[in-house]
Amino acid sequence: MPVEPGTSPWEFPDPDIVGDDLVAAGADLAPATLLDAYRKGLFPMPISNGSIGWWSPQVRGVLPLDGLRVTRSLRASCRRFEIRVNTAFPSVIDACADRRRNGAWIDEDIRAAYVELHRLGWAHSVEAWRDGELAGGLYGVAIGGLFAGESMFHRQRDASKVALVGLVDLLDDGSEGRLLDVQWRTDHLASLGVVEIPRVDYLALLGEALALPLPAAFDGP
Repeated sequence: MPVEPGTSPWEFPDPDIVGDDLVAAGADLAPATLLDAYRKGLFPMPISNGSIGWWSPQVRGVLPLDGLRVTRSLRASCRRFEIRVNTAFPSVIDACADRRRNGAWIDEDIRAAYVELHRLGWAHSVEAWRDGELAGGLYGVAIGGLFAGESMFHRQRDASKVALVGLVDLLDDGSEGRLLDVQWRTDHLASLGVVEIPRVDYLALLGEALALPLPAAFDGP
């Protein structure tokens, strides 16, 4: 079971009353602060002045679990990889943080914060392995029926997509109302079935998702 880290000293504004994707700046990356933010529909990313920005997109990207698009070639790729959960979390976040990647944004503070969330049982990695090597994966935060995806990477073709298929399989356990949040829609994510919904709808779905139990795959020690 995840360990509750206590109460954050910070209070975030209600995203509904902020007319921008960037809702707040500052605070810290302590576990209690992060969890409070996710429960209110926010997530952190650094902003240009070097402080922490807290974001809640006015148009949110989500992946309906019944909307994942698995092509014939992707289905074939799935047979070439082994899906593992939480066996290499630091390696996954390090690969996602690789500065050689376009748009890399994960710094040492972000890395340390999510490694600690992982230690407490809140942050998780879904990994695609092949021939004993980590070929791709993703990580995110699971709270009740919410999985807030943060980043993904691949070292072999289709490996990150295979990890996403694995994540959807883990979440699609028959419980109604689970929510897979991907923050913003991109053309790549749209090709996999990601859609956009207004922030007000996202926050309503979030409230329902948080009341659900964790999927069994993320509820272990």
